[in-house]
Amino acid sequence: MTLNFDQWVDRSHSDSVKWNKYKDQDVIPLWVADTDFTSPPQVITELQQRVAEGVFGYGFTPAELIALFVQRMKDHYQWHIKSEWIVTLPGLVCGLNIAVRANTTLDETCVLPSPIYPPFIEAAQSEGRRFKSIPVKEQQQRWVVDFNHAGPLLDGNEKMLMLCNPYNPGGTVYRREELLQQHAFAKAKDLVVCSDEIHCDLLLEPGVQHIPFASLNEDAEQRSITLMSPSKTFNLAGLGASMAIIPNAALRRKFKDTAKGIVPHVNILAYVAATAAYRDGAEWLIEQLDYLRGNRDLVTRRINEMPGLRMLPIEGTYLGWIDATALPVEDPYRFFVAAGVGFTSGADFGNPRFVRINLGCRRALLEKALDRMDIALSGLGH
Repeated sequence: MTLNFDQWVDRSHSDSVKWNKYKDQDVIPLWVADTDFTSPPQVITELQQRVAEGVFGYGFTPAELIALFVQRMKDHYQWHIKSEWIVTLPGLVCGLNIAVRANTTLDETCVLPSPIYPPFIEAAQSEGRRFKSIPVKEQQQRWVVDFNHAGPLLDGNEKMLMLCNPYNPGGTVYRREELLQQHAFAKAKDLVVCSDEIHCDLLLEPGVQHIPFASLNEDAEQRSITLMSPSKTFNLAGLGASMAIIPNAALRRKFKDTAKGIVPHVNILAYVAATAAYRDGAEWLIEQLDYLRGNRDLVTRRINEMPGLRMLPIEGTYLGWIDATALPVEDPYRFFVAAGVGFTSGADFGNPRFVRINLGCRRALLEKALDRMDIALSGLGH
């Protein structure tokens, strides 16, 4: 298969959230986590065939999709799951919110890494709830959540640990010993663990392996809610098809009961796309990862050559976490928007001295953005 990830798809005239944020401004959008790449050809073909039927009544979860997902977990992650553990969802963020509401009262708290993907914070604060943050520290050129200093932060009202692997922001793919440390913390505090693993297929660093938290051991399995989706992997985010894998029957029942009547079913086109992607998207994914590695290498080199900026290597995801603490500006996000580059503000994640970059675009656009950054930084007179 020959695919062209340099192909320009003009999303500025569509309903794209990414491209409409800076509509009518000369700002390159490198923020929200979807890519500018067309989805796998088979996904597009099967969606067109389904649309051509012209009838869009109620549907149900395809047995083929569940079977493909179960097999995928076994083949890719050596995780042997059962089909009845899977709860389908119209998006991963609603899964975060259901998990929090199903497993914590208003008097109980969640524990989460900081900085972290903003919907974690929003979910942990739902209906007036509170949360505790555990700092993520730099360790040997990687961002790692640090449980060694968590003790004084806790008061015994903690009920859930929320994890993100691969880590967003920062791109860390946690090693087994690091996951075992997270599990030991959860077990010692008797916490339910909600693990967002939506970027598990997007591993850029050769040799790293995604390990689902729930696959560590039986205790981890029984206290876990794992959230996965094809949406980031195959650029299907606007369709919305996600899965919660919940081995513990009591946790699964509470999760379903909390969602009942509030969370809609997955729409029929999302099911078509997810099934086609998991069945026929392997070769496309290999080529996409190769292209993203090139983007990652370009951005890592260029950013780390820029005065006042620093970015650690990205092991997974297509998202980079740029440290601008040494930059002599009040607000790095606004500084770069003024320069014509639209990142995500680190303030949304918990640290306003950082910005997050999305590498999921054609390389020429990325190079243009990096050139604009160079020009803007040269004006600071370093």
